[in-house]
Amino acid sequence: MKFQALILILLLACMYPTLAQGSYENCCLKYIAGLKKNLKRRIDSYRRQETDGGCNIPAVVFSLRLRDNKVKSVCADPKRDWVKKLTTDIDRRQAKV
Repeated sequence: MKFQALILILLLACMYPTLAQGSYENCCLKYIAGLKKNLKRRIDSYRRQETDGGCNIPAVVFSLRLRDNKVKSVCADPKRDWVKKLTTDIDRRQAKV
């Protein structure tokens, strides 16, 4: 009985780190250089990524609506002027709705 309990504890101890790591599939790892004007019109929303956990860079994540109704995310540097202007435009557009 003690042997089985020891095996169970060891098994759980080995599984815990993999469960505790979590999933960082929504993290940006690099920035895009820019967006074409027609793609900027297709942006529905954005979110800000902070540097915490597995996300190593601050970023603005734009959600693009594609022609086949799929959504694609692109990451941009929040310090760039075009990103600041685009986020301001999106905020204004959403405030009107």
